Amino acid sequence: MKRIIGRCPVVLIGMAGLCGCVQIATPDKPIEINLNINIRQEIAVKLDGDAKKLIEQNSEIF
Repeated sequence: MKRIIGRCPVVLIGMAGLCGCVQIATPDKPIEINLNINIRQEIAVKLDGDAKKLIEQNSEIF
């Protein structure tokens, strides 16, 4: 049992060298975000029946 306990620190030290290293670095150039946005607006006009008839009868006004 003493041999196993005596070897544990040696094994742990050996495994420490196998761990990966994580590095975080800032980019050299600024981050560029391109947003291509198309805004389309549609307006629907609903006319009352009487108003529609009036416009059809007097189309030369409009």
